[in-house]
Amino acid sequence: QVQLVESGGGLVQAGGSLRLSCAASGLTFSDYHMGWYRQAPGKERVLVADMYASDSRTYYANSVKGRFAISRENAKNTVYLQMNSLKPEDTAIYYCKGVGRLSGRVYWGQGTQVTVSS
Repeated sequence: QVQLVESGGGLVQAGGSLRLSCAASGLTFSDYHMGWYRQAPGKERVLVADMYASDSRTYYANSVKGRFAISRENAKNTVYLQMNSLKPEDTAIYYCKGVGRLSGRVYWGQGTQVTVSS
């Protein structure tokens, strides 16, 4: 059974930092492209950052470039999202997503709440 479990969310003041973690189990982690998405109240879920399985190329949404950093530790089956200089508009539920490089299978975590106060 595949599981993606996010952690590290919470309440932080504007300008602060948080580090999200997503621990995967039940899959060959190194074969999965991993990404972070977020969904604010009343809005669609959008891609924040992702990292390719094959060459660790990264992509960032314009809104987080220079502030957020995605990384992964294949030995720990974990992907991280370091979030710095947080803004109130970063408030959302953050989800981890894995996509099989060869299989195309998609898995989501349950989400972790990030709230940034002004």
